[in-house]
Amino acid sequence: MSHGPRSGLAAVSSALLAMSRHLEVRDVLKTIVASARELLDAQYAALGVPDDHGGFAQFVVDGVSDEQWKAIGPLPRQHGILAAMLNEARPQRLADVRKDPRFEGWPSAHPDLADFLGLPVRDGDEVIGALFLANKLRPAGGHPPGPGPEGACGFTRDDEELLGILAQHAAIALTNARLYERSRELTIAEERSRLAHELHDAVSQKLFSLRLTAQAAARLVDRDPSRAKGELQQVAALAAEAADELRAAVVELRPAALDEDGLVATLRTQVQVLDRAHTARVTFAGHGVRALPAAQEEAVLRVAQEALHNALRHSGADHVDVTLDRRGNGAVLRVTDDGCGFDPRTVRRAGRHLGLVSMRDRASGVGGRMTVESAPGKGTTIEMEVPGG
Repeated sequence: MSHGPRSGLAAVSSALLAMSRHLEVRDVLKTIVASARELLDAQYAALGVPDDHGGFAQFVVDGVSDEQWKAIGPLPRQHGILAAMLNEARPQRLADVRKDPRFEGWPSAHPDLADFLGLPVRDGDEVIGALFLANKLRPAGGHPPGPGPEGACGFTRDDEELLGILAQHAAIALTNARLYERSRELTIAEERSRLAHELHDAVSQKLFSLRLTAQAAARLVDRDPSRAKGELQQVAALAAEAADELRAAVVELRPAALDEDGLVATLRTQVQVLDRAHTARVTFAGHGVRALPAAQEEAVLRVAQEALHNALRHSGADHVDVTLDRRGNGAVLRVTDDGCGFDPRTVRRAGRHLGLVSMRDRASGVGGRMTVESAPGKGTTIEMEVPGG
C-alpha cells in the first residue's frame, strides 16, 4: 500500500496501539475515527454504534466542529447509506455519495459530502458499528477533493483495504472496552449488594435489641424504677451503636470511583455509559474544577445522577448536557435537557417531587444550594452550587 508517510507502518502501528490503550467506549470510538481520518487523509470520518430502535446509540465524528455538530441536530437513523453499511457485508466506495439512490435524510446543516468510503465493523457475525470516511483530501492523481476524473472515487482499493484492517482492530478494541465497562459495573453492583446485606443484618440486630430493651424498660417503670433507668441507659447505648453502624455503612457506600478517579472523571464515565444506553445524546464538560471535600463531591454526584434519571426517563429529551465548572473554591453543576419540561409548582401541589426534595436536601446538607428552572415545553435546568474546602 502506498499512502504516503502518514499511512506507513509506523503510523498504522500507532493508530492500532492508540485504539487498544483506551478502556472507555467513547474514548475508543473517538480514537478510531480520528485514526481513520488521519491515515486515509479524509476531511470527515464517523463511526456509529446502532441501538435496538432503528437509530444509533452513539455516533462519533471527526472533522466536524462542535458548532456544526450542534446545528446538525439529533443522531441519525439507520436508513439510506448508513443502513446499507449495517445490513450488507461489503464496503461501500462511491465517487459521489449524493448521487447514490440511497442518499437521503441528511440535515441541511450537514457538511457537503462527495467521495465516500464506508464499511461495517463486525464482531464475528454481529455488526457492531458503521465506519465511514468522506471527501478524500489528496486523491490519487493529484486532482482536487471531490469526485475523481470520470467519476472515479478519490478513495482507492488500497484505502479500502487499510480501512478494513482498522475496522477489524476497531471491533476488538470496542468489544474489549464494552467488556471492561460491564465488568466494572458488575463489580460495583456486587459490592453494593454485599454491603446492603451486611447493613441489613447488623442494623436489624441492633434495632431488634433496641426494641426488646425499650419494652423491658416500659414494664419496669412503675414497679422497679431503678432497673427501668438501667434499661433506658441500655437503650441509649444501643441507639448510639446503631447510629455508628449506619455512619460506617454510609462511608463505605461512598462511590468507589470517586475515591479512585475523582469527581470529574466519575461524572464523565457515568455520562458516557448513559449516552451509550439511551437514544438521547448525553454530554459532559468539566472546566477547571479542583478536588472538593468528600461530602461535597458525593452530593454533587448524587444530584447529577438523580437529575439525569429524571431527564432520561421522564422528559423525552433529545439532548442532555452536564457541565461542572469551578466557582471560587467550589463548583457549580448544571444538568440541562431539551425535554418536555414541567411546572415545578404543579409538581409540588400534585405531591410528585421527581426527587427534587432529596436533591435540595443533599445540596443544603453540604452548605450548597440548588435551583430548578423549567416550564412546559421549555426543557429543564437543574443547577447546584457547592462551596469548596
